[in-house]
Amino acid sequence: LLVDELLAKPEWIDKWTLFYGDLFKNNSVNTNIRREGEGVAAFYNWIYTSLQSGKPYNTMATELITATGANSYTQGELNFLPGSFQPGVPAQDTYDQSAVDTVRAFLGLGHLNCILCHNGRGHLDTLSLWGKRTVRSQGWGMASFFSRTAMTRTAVDAQAAVPYYWSVGPNPNARTDYPLNTTTGNRPARQPIGTQTTVPTTYLFTGAKPAPGEDYRAAFAKQIVADPLFARAAVNYVWEHFFGLALVTPSDGIDPDRLDSDNPPTDEGWALQPSNAALLRDLAADFVANKYDLKKLMRQIVTSEAYQMSSRYPGTWDANWEPLYARHFVRRLWGEEIHDALVQSSGLTPSYDLNRTYPGLSRTESFAMRNPEPLNTPDRGGAVSRFLDAFLRGNRDDEDRRADGSISQALALMNDPLVLTRIRGTGNANLLLQKNLSKPDEELVDTLFLTVLSRNPTDAEKTAALNQLKSGQRTAQAEDLLWSLYNKVDFTFNY
Repeated sequence: LLVDELLAKPEWIDKWTLFYGDLFKNNSVNTNIRREGEGVAAFYNWIYTSLQSGKPYNTMATELITATGANSYTQGELNFLPGSFQPGVPAQDTYDQSAVDTVRAFLGLGHLNCILCHNGRGHLDTLSLWGKRTVRSQGWGMASFFSRTAMTRTAVDAQAAVPYYWSVGPNPNARTDYPLNTTTGNRPARQPIGTQTTVPTTYLFTGAKPAPGEDYRAAFAKQIVADPLFARAAVNYVWEHFFGLALVTPSDGIDPDRLDSDNPPTDEGWALQPSNAALLRDLAADFVANKYDLKKLMRQIVTSEAYQMSSRYPGTWDANWEPLYARHFVRRLWGEEIHDALVQSSGLTPSYDLNRTYPGLSRTESFAMRNPEPLNTPDRGGAVSRFLDAFLRGNRDDEDRRADGSISQALALMNDPLVLTRIRGTGNANLLLQKNLSKPDEELVDTLFLTVLSRNPTDAEKTAALNQLKSGQRTAQAEDLLWSLYNKVDFTFNY
């Protein structure tokens, strides 16, 4: 199958390293901390080699949650938890954020962030049945799994505060579970509840606690990967990418009390959350049965009848059918994918020195899909960065990647040097147009359409293209034809 051939390609690793880099928020600088280029490169390499080796997804999650070590520049998985570090505030803010970021990535449970500020009732009443029933102290019990962890930054040069690397490990000063003793910080005060001054470490959904002497994060990872939400969230995130519409939307807004088709909510006004709860359940069960194999999950999805349906729909489309996946939804390509399609189809290959920004990645690169993060494209704010930013690639901090269209995207395709330098018919023997200009008009038109759009021209398109080639200086007209193909909507969408 072509699907198996594509899954075996190194480009599959590139694509999904970028995807999980987004999900795990691998960036050089976020609102609170720096990973530096060395840390980003190490984290990138850890994701890349995990996917390359076929590491099960539950193992990936466990390694990120339990990572312990002295230097985040040399140990890639150490870079996950420091992204949750909160400087200059009570340690509980870091415990809270660590729990928030972990369950968002691995359980799709973004609403824990609300619970860690206040009880759900009165705040989540219309958003989450689970949330409205959950109280802040339960969130503290989850955050307490990080109450024995220390995250420490060490300056590379003792004379300067930055750059620095991270260590993660047991906190030798931790004497209690989650203490209720704060009046400052990023979240409302945490004060004793009657005579209770600490919150015991407790997994919210099962009531499980660490065994005597058990590492708290190891206990947490064990509960996370055994939680039915873990497989469902993993499946939901991947499904969303392929279809453009998750089975549970938003994909980080899963409501645990509205997932089970065999036990639907009975509360008035609440319905099952997934568009197809049985499908989500069965896909998740299959993912577990296949030992959390991401390639097998993706193969299952893309060989399904739903994914292989045509994006064309004969008749009048009803938007109410969208949750039924009654046709294939087109997906606007990522900026990195568009850049790489331009590079690959045009024959004009750039060379980016990754080592300039990411010491340790000693290689030059031509494809944006192999850049470790959106923030620091190797040209450092130049034309390539501006082009990619137009396609809303996000920053893995306070801007998520988005699939929206915009005027800036149209202008980039029409005017950006990244496009204009690739439509030339002279000056570089590798250019698509220069290599094919000697072909007869009809063959030239077919070649350009197939190379740029991966399809043959329609009869009307072919007639228009042939007439254009005959309407003036042939090279200039051919350049205009190629430019028009890069500016067709087909080029920026997956059908």
